[in-house]
Amino acid sequence: MGVDERGKVMYKDILPFAGMVMVELMLVGGNTLFKSAASLQGISSYVFTFYVFLIGFIFLLPCLFILHRRTSIPPIKISIIGKIFMLSVLMYLSQIFGYVGLKYASPTLSSIMSNLSPAFTFVLAFFFRMEKVHLRSYTSLAKIIGTLLSISGAIIATVYSGQMLFSTSMNRDWIIGGILLAGQYFLLSFALVAQAKILVEYSVDLILVFVLGISGLLVAGLAALIMTHDLEAWKLRPDVVLATILYMGFSSGFFNVVVQIWVLRLKGPVYVAMFKPLTIIIAVLMGVLLLGDSLYLGSVLGGSIITIGFYGVVWGKAKEDFEGAFSAQTTSTPLLEPHDALEQGS
Repeated sequence: MGVDERGKVMYKDILPFAGMVMVELMLVGGNTLFKSAASLQGISSYVFTFYVFLIGFIFLLPCLFILHRRTSIPPIKISIIGKIFMLSVLMYLSQIFGYVGLKYASPTLSSIMSNLSPAFTFVLAFFFRMEKVHLRSYTSLAKIIGTLLSISGAIIATVYSGQMLFSTSMNRDWIIGGILLAGQYFLLSFALVAQAKILVEYSVDLILVFVLGISGLLVAGLAALIMTHDLEAWKLRPDVVLATILYMGFSSGFFNVVVQIWVLRLKGPVYVAMFKPLTIIIAVLMGVLLLGDSLYLGSVLGGSIITIGFYGVVWGKAKEDFEGAFSAQTTSTPLLEPHDALEQGS
């Protein structure tokens, strides 16, 4: 393998893989920090989200300055800005659902629900004609069955407790949290599919993140002003809440968004969603050891079923991509080239 080949493998395979693993690790760490801070003292989810968006935007500004000096940035249409604004509303609602859901439930349940992302993404991508379904194809059947298993596992993890494997208790709050966390990942999957469609029209990743950051900040600020009237909720002190805001501002508000959009353009929405099972193990360990969370048989059973469904969807997608690549090599006109086309358009 030559230098160029190794460089191509590094850019197209190793770096996206490492980046997505880091994204999931930082996400679970942030959820654990937030749950700890919310347990110790009250946090307004609306104000917290605004500060996270603000810190993320501050981290983003130097990157935009560097990009502007090194490359020529194509103009962005008003219609694209409007779509990005609607995307920011989706992502903001996803964050709110997630933070409120964490208050009711736990980082472990959040990680379990995050495995619904491939199923939600597949359904939404099919609805928006980004995925094709052939009922006689075993790959399509794998994705359909995987989606049904994922949804079934989510229901079990939310409403069925079973035997307690670790301490504390499970009540109605757990069910409310499960519903909110499932809603979070549905909205996030919707946002991933929307990002993929926007990147077809405008493929400069960092500009997309920048406009998304500005519009998200406006949405978060307006919502916080409307929903939070207590001025004390806006005051920051040198405590665990401030540390959580800084951490999640960098990770969720900047690093994770930049990496996910880059990998989304390179690999597609299903690849971005495929790393979620790793978070279950991390969240269980952090939750039980650091937060004293409960772990129930229903959560383990539901999480296992979701993971099986998850891999069914991902396997079906990977098999289709492989068969498409093989067909492209044996014909003069490639049959499947969605992500290559995106890359060439940048």
